[in-house]
Amino acid sequence: MAFTSIFLLGVSKAGLKGLSIFNVTLLALAFGAKESTGILMPLLLVGDIIAVIYYNRHTEWVYIRRFLPWMITGILIGVVIGKDLPELQFKIGMVIVIFLSLAILIYWDQRKSKQVPTHWTFAGGVGILAGICTMIGNLAGAFSNIFFLAMRLPKNVFVGTAAWLFLITNAFKLPFHIFVWKTITWQTLLIDLKLLPAIFIGMFLGIKAVRIIKEKNYRRFILIVTAIGAVAILLK
Repeated sequence: MAFTSIFLLGVSKAGLKGLSIFNVTLLALAFGAKESTGILMPLLLVGDIIAVIYYNRHTEWVYIRRFLPWMITGILIGVVIGKDLPELQFKIGMVIVIFLSLAILIYWDQRKSKQVPTHWTFAGGVGILAGICTMIGNLAGAFSNIFFLAMRLPKNVFVGTAAWLFLITNAFKLPFHIFVWKTITWQTLLIDLKLLPAIFIGMFLGIKAVRIIKEKNYRRFILIVTAIGAVAILLK
C-alpha cells in the first residue's frame, strides 16, 4: 500500500496533478494519519527536486510570486491550528470550496472566455487555503490546481511552475515537521529509503504520460481528478 502511494506521488510530481489525495490517503491507511505526514515529507522533496530539474525551463515566476506569499501565510496558520482543528469540519469546508471553485472553472471553460482572475483576493484566498491544507494533510494540490487552471497555463508551464512552488513550500514546512510536530525521525527516514524506488518509477512513467496527453485533455484530466479527489477527502 505504501509503495503504491509513493508510486502515485511520483506520477503526480511528474505532471499528472490531482493524484496527491490518493497517495496521502493510502499512506495514512498504511502508517496512520499523523505518522504518514512525516514519512511523506522527505519523499515530496525528492519528487520536487526531480520535477524542478526536468521542467525548470518552463517555469513562470510571475505566478509563483503572486501565490507563494499567501501559501506561506496559510502554512503558518496550519502549524498553529493543525493539532486542534476538528477534522470533519475541516474536510467539509475544504470540499465545499473545491467544488465551488471547480464549478467556476467549468463555467469559464464552457463560455470559452480567455479572462483570468487578476484581483489579489483570488490568489490570496486560494493560496491561504492551499497553505493550511498542505501543512495539515499535504493536500494543497487541489487548490494549487484551481489557481493554475484559472490562469490558463499551458501544460508544461503548469507543471514547471507548480514544481518550483512545491519545492519552496515543502522545504519551508520541513523544520516544523522536525522540531514542532516531531513527525520526522530516523525511523521514518529509514522507511523513506525503502520506498524511494517507487517515486523514481512513478516519475519515469508520469513524464512519458504527460508527453502523450494533449493540452485540452490535460486540462480536463486535472479538473476530473481534482473533483474525484475532493470526494476522496470527505471519505478519507
